[in-house]
Amino acid sequence: MKNLTFFVALLFLIACTTQSSKQTKTYQKSEIKTTISKADLQDKIKGGWAGQVIGCTFGGPTEFKFKGGMINDYQPIPWDDTRCLWYYENAPGLYDDVYMDLTFVDVFEKEGLDAPAKSHALAFANAEYQLWHANQAARYNILNGIMPPESGHWLYNPHADDIDFQIEADFAGLMAPGMVNTASKICDKVGHIMNYGDGWYGGVYVAAMYSMAFVTDDVETVVVEALKAIPQGSQFYQCINDVIKWYYKYPDDWKRNWFEVEKKWSADVGCPDGVFKDFNIDAKINAAYIAIGMLYGEGDYSKTMEISTRCGQDSDCNPASAGGILGTMLGYSNIPEFWKSPVYPVEDMDFKYTTMSLNDVYKLGTKHSLAILKENGAEMDGDNIKIQFQEIQPVQLEVGFEGHYPVERIPTWKILNAKTPEFELEFTGNGFALLGWAKGNTGNEEIDIEVTIDNNEAERFTMPVAFQTRKHELAWKYQLPEGKHQVKVKMLNGNPGMWVDVGDLIVYSSNKIENAWKTH
Repeated sequence: MKNLTFFVALLFLIACTTQSSKQTKTYQKSEIKTTISKADLQDKIKGGWAGQVIGCTFGGPTEFKFKGGMINDYQPIPWDDTRCLWYYENAPGLYDDVYMDLTFVDVFEKEGLDAPAKSHALAFANAEYQLWHANQAARYNILNGIMPPESGHWLYNPHADDIDFQIEADFAGLMAPGMVNTASKICDKVGHIMNYGDGWYGGVYVAAMYSMAFVTDDVETVVVEALKAIPQGSQFYQCINDVIKWYYKYPDDWKRNWFEVEKKWSADVGCPDGVFKDFNIDAKINAAYIAIGMLYGEGDYSKTMEISTRCGQDSDCNPASAGGILGTMLGYSNIPEFWKSPVYPVEDMDFKYTTMSLNDVYKLGTKHSLAILKENGAEMDGDNIKIQFQEIQPVQLEVGFEGHYPVERIPTWKILNAKTPEFELEFTGNGFALLGWAKGNTGNEEIDIEVTIDNNEAERFTMPVAFQTRKHELAWKYQLPEGKHQVKVKMLNGNPGMWVDVGDLIVYSSNKIENAWKTH
């Protein structure tokens, strides 16, 4: 009986080992093609821009409706030939992914490829479109004299790790075919307007994948090689590297990969709207969803759209990135008609807040790409272009919110007005972020605020009531000495038609709390 038991156990072990080996992939880099025709270059650029619109449109109905949970297979996501036109005419704000890119494309067109960060920042800050998160915090900074790179730095922008530049970096990769380092330089100039650290890396990585999509037809090579642009010491690198590792371990089960990502990487640290919440607009976890969609989509447009969307959270931006990168790889002419046909009715329509249509940006994108190629030593031989492919170098290491761990979210929910213009709060830790919104009856008011921390010199600033120019949070301060702190907030001006709604207080500490349930 003992021998029989041993024999059965041995067979079971062999079976498990065999099954595991069948499920484990290894990475083999595909061929890099450094010669491209001008016609193929334009086709790929068109595929990148059209693919971005396709993905954004497909994911539009589900955006942030599935937070911390995947979109189940039985949940239908509508798609037909009218989808793009409907959003263009009824909800054009969906395409912030695209018209934000076009702001920077327009600056390059007007001022040249060497246009400084200041020009991009001012064009972005003074644009008519509404902004949120890192973008809006950066807009407020710029309009109040805090220019890049400080406008996107975590000490000045609590949303520095958010997804914003990740969804706006497509143009940088499309301008630099096969030249990832060149794309990274463009990202350095533009991406630090609104982001820093992991938030900036999201844009660098997406741009790198676009750049790689010109020179290889293998999705796995795009996802893996592009990660070389990110420093290994960053959490962004570690998160995407985990996705790749789990893809090799579970090559047929994207949902298992999703679960592993959720277990390890779903805790937001910076964004005041997401800390202690299921809402997560952090760049790295949403970039993980892009990578999952790309890897498990295996170059199939439908699978890529479905998976990158069904990962949830920012489920229009993520398929927009995946769809644009895959559209670049396939080329416009090879995007399946099922996905491409809804784009036809809108290709001549200007995006909201711009004077550019898709057909315009197809031409401009090709023009700028050719200029960048020539500037970087590409050889032009008739219709053929020999790209000076660049061995990828990682960008500089940046770490946001280092030594700051969220420990508490406290609802304050006070109202500052002419009758009760001030309040005080106390917390124990090394930093805080206090939510708050200026309100007024006309929408044109500006409220002057004074914030004092530990009886030191007060900081004074203005909170516009207007949504366009609003201050995204009432106050924040990091890198305080660990201990007890007192914050005083005072409204300096106002009448009965002006007030400030004060929201939650997020407290940080240098002491990380793990398994908080064990402390009770």
